[in-house]
Amino acid sequence: MSKKIVAIAMGGYSSEFEISLKSGEVVYQAIDKTKYEVYRVHILENNWYYILPDGRKAAVDKKSFGCSYKGNTITPDVVFNTIHGTPGEDGMLACYLDLIGIPQTSAGFYQAALSFNKRDCLSVLKKMGVKCANSIYINKGDVIDTKEIIKTVGLPFFVKPNRAGSSFGISRVQTAEMLPEALLEAYKEDTEVLIESELVGIEVSVGAFTNKGQIQVLNPTEIVSENDFFDYEAKYQGKSQEITPARISDKDKKAVQQVTKQIYKLLKMNGVTRSDFIIQDGIPYFIEINTTPGLSKESIIPKQLEDAQITLTAFFTMLINDAIVRA
Repeated sequence: MSKKIVAIAMGGYSSEFEISLKSGEVVYQAIDKTKYEVYRVHILENNWYYILPDGRKAAVDKKSFGCSYKGNTITPDVVFNTIHGTPGEDGMLACYLDLIGIPQTSAGFYQAALSFNKRDCLSVLKKMGVKCANSIYINKGDVIDTKEIIKTVGLPFFVKPNRAGSSFGISRVQTAEMLPEALLEAYKEDTEVLIESELVGIEVSVGAFTNKGQIQVLNPTEIVSENDFFDYEAKYQGKSQEITPARISDKDKKAVQQVTKQIYKLLKMNGVTRSDFIIQDGIPYFIEINTTPGLSKESIIPKQLEDAQITLTAFFTMLINDAIVRA
């Protein structure tokens, strides 16, 4: 029986492309090569290419997401999506692969697009009863009423690009005078901005995935940042503690795991997700959900899998099998 061909999509067009390349390399090293024939595919803004076993690059045929190698055509049976940001996390890659009939390991195109748009996702989940922070949405070019913003969300508050990840462009605003600079920082990443009230409590992140049709929820990770919040430095440059399992009560653990599962089910997710919360006064407040969470050594999901005694190799096999079964 021939091996299934797995193409690991990595890179992307956003500020997160280097982090995605690290995640893709982790998948490439850990994936079970006794079961799968595995190729790395770099998806960059002006260049899509396979890295072949001999180290050469081969252009992706966008009609099939395949390439030519030694006179043969390589066409993947499944794509392992590790792209953070566009086009992997916002649904564009999923939509394209769906059109050409290739299954992929992360959320469907609608779910990915919805969750990548923070304010749309918050609007949907709030109506479904999920607790979220108070927020205001503005677009580049809008007239800014600072007094009205502070009246609605209070001080301090966060200014976030609506469609970005890895905490790029996020600022914590403590005074009215800090708002213009925070907006300029956010507009570097997106023309749409989300302004949210600050929640005071314990920050946790919770992984979830589907295995054989059942939603599995991992133990929460507690985030303790040395900076004002869990920014890029805290996430990737050691300026935080990430404690797994989180130092929270059983009651809080069950509550945040229950909401994680509820959100996964409400949004009809597939693959692995990571949902972020602030637990304030015993209530988990939803911050965001990530449908292609980091898988590098610094990332949270691998630490939660280690806590659950699930190897990366076994986990990646689960995700690939789940994608193939869904197709």
